[in-house]
Amino acid sequence: MSEDRKITYKDSGVDYDRIDPLKIMAQRAAAGTAGNLAATGFSEVAESRGESAYVVDMGEFYVASILECLGTKSLVADAVRPLTGKTGYDRIAQDTIAMAVNDIVTVGARPVNIHAYWATGGSDWFSDQERMRDLVEGWARACDAVGASWGGGETPGLAGVVAPGAIDLAASCVGIIRPKERLIVGRELRAGDRIVIIASSGIHANGISLARRLAETLPEGYATRLSDGRLYGEALLDPTILYSALVQELLDGGVPVHYISNITGHGWRKLMRHPAPFTYRVTAIPPVPPVLAFMQAEARMDAAEAYGSLNMGAGFALFVPPEAVAAVIGTSERLGIAAMDAGRVEEGPKEVIIEPLAVRYAGESLNLRA
Repeated sequence: MSEDRKITYKDSGVDYDRIDPLKIMAQRAAAGTAGNLAATGFSEVAESRGESAYVVDMGEFYVASILECLGTKSLVADAVRPLTGKTGYDRIAQDTIAMAVNDIVTVGARPVNIHAYWATGGSDWFSDQERMRDLVEGWARACDAVGASWGGGETPGLAGVVAPGAIDLAASCVGIIRPKERLIVGRELRAGDRIVIIASSGIHANGISLARRLAETLPEGYATRLSDGRLYGEALLDPTILYSALVQELLDGGVPVHYISNITGHGWRKLMRHPAPFTYRVTAIPPVPPVLAFMQAEARMDAAEAYGSLNMGAGFALFVPPEAVAAVIGTSERLGIAAMDAGRVEEGPKEVIIEPLAVRYAGESLNLRA
């Protein structure tokens, strides 16, 4: 790709500088509704506002909840189907559930139930029996994998809102935190904690708009071969890892976990999601999956933009005391997920420093809290 064809995340239609202010506005309005819980006898955990899941104190235990959508990965599945002969909807079903479950486990919750939201551009979408079967079966398998019941859902036909032939996938999840000591909202995070990076399986479900925009510029589109011989489109559909088993095993084993970041939108800037002014110094980085290395090269993204937008091989980050690092890495690898001791938390200004890449993200580049 020539330099004049450089593609940024904003070029693909995703501009967090415009999106994030709405989140802040909504958080401020939402915080004003917390008093409504008084009539129920329950109360919110105030620190959970701005975290990946909202937590309510139910007395003997906490309940966490989350709603997340897949984004545009279904469009990739539909575009790649003629190349592979597979719908890919069993895989993106897992992606959708992972978007919710991987958020809810960051506060220490065990997933209890999941609901589905499948909005289509019209009833014609439901005429494809193979695609529907793959979506249903993949959804059920992912629920089984995280130990949650599938409670129900909604399947509206939204002609004029959703494009014809397309589907918008989303999932809500409720989880329980019991005993209450398992709550993780960063109260224990401190300087000296280690940053343990848990590997991703590829692009997961963030950065897909950029991936699609890039495909439009490639002569062979999604059929382009990667360095590992796979098709670009096929690799984009590798399902997101479900990290719930890892978190539950660590908590069941009494391993102290001070904080967790799900590395999704905003890339490695998510390492500084905690509101306190810490410096997050990364001294080692994981291997970059071929599909992400390809995207960085073909879109002419420098390291700062790539790591500030994509997961670049880091799907999850756990912040733990030094003595817990071996247990975290050992548990993760036993579950088949690579992990590494990647850095440390330090006193200092709020920022992320990725030393091997000479990349620095200032605190104001991640604006997620009211």
